[in-house]
Order: sequence, then C-alpha cells, then structure tokens
Amino acid sequence: MKKLLTIIILPIIILGLAFLIVRSINQPVKFNKEKEARKVVGIERLKDIRTLQVTFKSVNGRYAPTMDSLIDFYKNGKMTIVKQIGSMDDSVAVAKKLVKRENIDVAIKDTLFRGRPNFVIDSLRWIPFSGGDTVLMQTIIKTVSGVSVPLFEANMPYNSLLKGMDRQLIINLNAEQVDMGRYQGLQVGSVTNPNNNAGNWE
Repeated sequence: MKKLLTIIILPIIILGLAFLIVRSINQPVKFNKEKEARKVVGIERLKDIRTLQVTFKSVNGRYAPTMDSLIDFYKNGKMTIVKQIGSMDDSVAVAKKLVKRENIDVAIKDTLFRGRPNFVIDSLRWIPFSGGDTVLMQTIIKTVSGVSVPLFEANMPYNSLLKGMDRQLIINLNAEQVDMGRYQGLQVGSVTNPNNNAGNWE
C-alpha cells in the first residue's frame, strides 16, 4: 500500500498541485492582457463621444443631453467653417483685396471621422464586449465662480466592459479603484469636477 501511494498517488497529487499553481499565476496575467485590449477599444469609443460632444457644444453652446441627440447630430447636423482664399501673409494679395474669407456650412458626417472606415455611429451608444450595455452619459450646466459652465461625462463601468471575464478579478479591480478614489471603469469628462473633458486614462 505504501508503495502504491509513493509510486502512483503522490505523483498525481504533485502534478495536480503544480497545475493549480501554474493556473493561479497565468490567470491574472491573461486577465490583465484581455483587460488592456478591451480598454483600448473602450477608450477609442469614449474619445469619439468626446469629439462629438465638443463639436456639438461649439455649434449649440451646450452638450448633447442624450446619446440619441448626439447620434442625430452626427447624421443630420451641420457646422460652419471659415474658408479662406489667398494668404494673409501675402501683402500684395491683401493690398489688392484678393484675400477673401467666406463661411461655409458642412455636414458633420462629412467632417468628423472621415479617415475611419471602421467608424459606425450607431455603435457609439454601446459598451464594447458588454452584450448590449449602454454607455452612461450625463450633461449639466454648473455655476463655477459665478459663470454657467456646460459639463458632460460618459462612463463605461468595468462590470460591463469586462463582462464574461473572471468575476473575482473584476471585483478585486473595482476594490482597488475604490481604495485609490478612482472611478471603477473608464470615464471621460466630469459633471462634478470640471476637468476640460479629460479621460481618466490620460
């Protein structure tokens, strides 16, 4: 019986323990690699939301209150750009009044994200990898030093962005963020602390 224990059972136990140790080391490494890959996609989407919100504000003087209004702005909105003919640095052209400026209305969809063939405006509202969770977005007008300041923020909680990944490691990640006083996910802008629309990854 002792011989059986030494020759068969003990090696099986050792192999089992070795497997568990290797898996416990590899699991966080695999989790972090997948987390970073998903964050890249989430950050790009939040940057797109920020670009659209900043453009919306430049046209309307405030931020879009809903994702529907932001998407509609991209599809149907227009902005005015100034087209200059000639150069103000050319003194001869200026003297002959050959330098002209004119305002031109252009469609938002013909201006923003033109170099991005993979850009799909209708995907903007969804948190990637979440299976259908929507980006959390809010806008307010806050009085700062007696001045009314439009603010917005858009959020992707880790619970949505990392959905389907190791649940305990997501809980640990959220707890770390709370301990550091940070939002438990990706966020751009802030309705509580004006930050010039910075992302919490920047």
